[in-house]
Amino acid sequence: MTQLGIVIPCYNEEAVFKDTLAQLSELMHDLIDRKIIAQNSFLLFVNDGSSDTTWDLIEAACANDPLCRGIKLARNVGHQNALLAGLHHVKDQCDAAISIDADLQDDINVIEEMVRKYEEGCEIVYGVRSERKTDTFFKRFTAQSFYKFTRFMGVKLIYNHADYRLMGKRALQELAKYDERNLFLRGLTSLIGFKSDCVYYARKERMAGESKYPLKKMISFAFDGITSFSVKPITFVLFLGLFIVVCSCFAFIYILASYFFGWTIPGWSSIMLSIWFLGGVQLLSIGLIGEYIGKIYVEVKRRPRYAIEKLVGEHDDANIS
Repeated sequence: MTQLGIVIPCYNEEAVFKDTLAQLSELMHDLIDRKIIAQNSFLLFVNDGSSDTTWDLIEAACANDPLCRGIKLARNVGHQNALLAGLHHVKDQCDAAISIDADLQDDINVIEEMVRKYEEGCEIVYGVRSERKTDTFFKRFTAQSFYKFTRFMGVKLIYNHADYRLMGKRALQELAKYDERNLFLRGLTSLIGFKSDCVYYARKERMAGESKYPLKKMISFAFDGITSFSVKPITFVLFLGLFIVVCSCFAFIYILASYFFGWTIPGWSSIMLSIWFLGGVQLLSIGLIGEYIGKIYVEVKRRPRYAIEKLVGEHDDANIS
């Protein structure tokens, strides 16, 4: 039988944690009783620097339920890094791992089908949303546009798949070899290869759900922090270029109107249009190049993606500095 680990990244999930734990625990016990998965299967909750009582709830769950394990990250590192921390942690502890968000909008009832496909030889099984009726129109439109645009740009993605997937031990070992800091797990899993398949489900609704520095020193400190840890200033330049290109389109209409109504002197129209358009294109180009340079800058620093502060459950009282 398959020893299954379910990895659940958590960030300020106190409102839904108890319901999530109850549903997943009930499902795991049912699968174990029916001998679909091994007795030593488990749930791993990864606390991504939550500021509420999420970690306290995880510790209590681990103390009361032998199925539960917990990882406390030293700080908030973002969903993708938290999920990766969990997958790295379980890669040698189970035959297959399933990642799922704590809000359980992804249907847990297809987990049995995922396991069966794994036992039939699939190393990766993608959870794919067959419909998104619970999403708002804006959410649905932007999500679908995202998948279509990324495909158009040459990124290999599974349409309507987020981060709900099963990965076998071999796939987890291969994922660990990808060492980049700019994480996009949906794209990385597609690069791994191996035999894969999909299971389909309807997406559900979510269950529930602040000095001693002088001004000059504060500004310097903030600038150092932003430029050392973020590429957002470069991204801002990129969007500024896009904005100016859009403005140049409106300026073009105004310049044409001025020309036809005789409000201009000869040569003014072409000069103004050239300044607006070429200035926008230059900023757009510099911003786009800068975006790639910024990502290289983050990669070459080779900073750790996460730090584990505490483990509970299987490794009670273990601490990692």
